[in-house]
Amino acid sequence: MDTIALVPNNSLITKTPEEGRQLAVKLARLIIKLTQPDEEKRKQLRDVYGNDAMMLIAVGQTVATEFATISAANNYWKNSEV
Repeated sequence: MDTIALVPNNSLITKTPEEGRQLAVKLARLIIKLTQPDEEKRKQLRDVYGNDAMMLIAVGQTVATEFATISAANNYWKNSEV
């Protein structure tokens, strides 16, 4: 199995909150890929979670958790020139 970089470029630092949110989505997707490495199985499961409101809410919560971590790492972008 190929090694998956769980923190792209080994950094959570982003220039803007928008970039941080995009990174949060990417990190959430990487966790799914690591948990279920079989691409065909992931494709099959999309039909399941895509039609289940609770699973979709769980995805949102996962992204929110990742974004909170990234926000903290960026000191909530207080020190940036946004």
